This record gives sequence, structure tokens and C-alpha cells, in this order.
Amino acid sequence: PSASRSTAFARLLGILSRQTGVDFAQYKPATVERRVHRRMAVRQTASLDDYTAMLTQSPAEVTALFKDLLISVTKFFREPEVFDAVKRDVIPALVDATRAGDAIRVWVAGCATGEEAYSLAMLFDEHFEAGGRPRDVKIFATDIDRAALDVASQGVYPESIAADISPERLERYFVRQGEAYQVARFVRRQVVFANHDLTRDPPFTRVALVSCRNLLIYFGAQLQQRVVRAFRFALRPGG
Repeated sequence: PSASRSTAFARLLGILSRQTGVDFAQYKPATVERRVHRRMAVRQTASLDDYTAMLTQSPAEVTALFKDLLISVTKFFREPEVFDAVKRDVIPALVDATRAGDAIRVWVAGCATGEEAYSLAMLFDEHFEAGGRPRDVKIFATDIDRAALDVASQGVYPESIAADISPERLERYFVRQGEAYQVARFVRRQVVFANHDLTRDPPFTRVALVSCRNLLIYFGAQLQQRVVRAFRFALRPGG
């Protein structure tokens, strides 16, 4: 039974890969299986074979499964103590190690809907506002979820983000739009969003800082190691 089950899963992953261009074979199997079973329950299919057959007939269901597999868990200044450490220890050191006229390149891998990238852009701005030597900062934020990248590029978020952002930051970095907030244009100009598959696309280069959070936990051990090697390659000396 387990052999036939693994064959069925291999077929399912093949269908996913052909339609989406993303290979989930090296993601943690338990994570993939949980999401598949969730979709099976939604579609009321009794067996994996039946669900795989449904996928061959329904591109829309392949898209729905794909979206379920892209677990976008993010918010502004998620785990504030991490961002406090970046503001206190990382950004001043990177700015001091960058010559005037040279850009500080940041790569946010698995950026989802963009909150993490914009949070980092705000921290750099606060450092410069507080008297840090001005530098050009360019943040490359990447993901495989095109729908999430569309949200990120617009930079429009529900008013509930006020729970995660201080009133001072809301005032400086956001523009109120009815029942939503949009990231201010001068912040959005610092961030470039791009579709990028960490598992197969070449990494960026000469990067001062790589931020990758809540993504590696979904990868199998071999893929984790490969991605970390890519990050090391991306980093400039001292990054």
C-alpha cells in the first residue's frame, strides 16, 4: 500500500510541477501531504487516486492546491525582537562597512505579501534619519507566489496592521486609504518585487543582507542545505 501511495504522490507532484513550474518533491513530505488531504476534504474525494484523477481534469484545482502549498505567514515586524536586533546590530554595521556611493543590496527570499521587505526598508530609513551615514538601499524581495507579489507591489494592507506598527511608523511610512493603509511611495521605491524560485533560479549576488524567514522549515534537509549554500554565495564579504 505504501508503495502505491508514494507512486500516487509522485504522479500528483508531477501534475503540479507541469502546470505551475514548481517542484515540490523536495519539500517536507508531511507538509505536502497535510495540504493535499486538506484539499481532498474540501473536494470530498475519498482516495488519493481519485484526487489525482481530478487534478488531471481540473487546472483550477491544481491552482487551488498550489495556493494551499504556498503558506504565506507574515506580518509587519513579525517577532519584534528580531527586528530590534537587526536595527541595533546589523544595519549600523552594514552601513559603516559600505563606502559612500555604493548601494546596500538586501535580498528578502520568500517575501510573500511584502511586509517583511517593507519592514526592513523602514529600519534603514530610521537609521539614516537618526544620523546614520546615508547610503543607497535596494531591497530585492522574491517569491514564487505571483498573487502575493501583486499584493506586495501595491503595498496596500488592511487597517488591522495598526496592531503591529507603532503610531509613529504608521504616520511616517503609510498613507491612509479609506479602511486600508498604503506603504508610502518613498518606501515602495526602495523595494523591487520579483518572481523567483529559490529551488532552481540562480541567487542574487553582492548582497549585504539576506532575510529568509518561515520558509526553510518547509524544505527537506537536502534542499535546505542547497538554499543556504546559495545564500552564502549571494552574500558579499562581511554580509
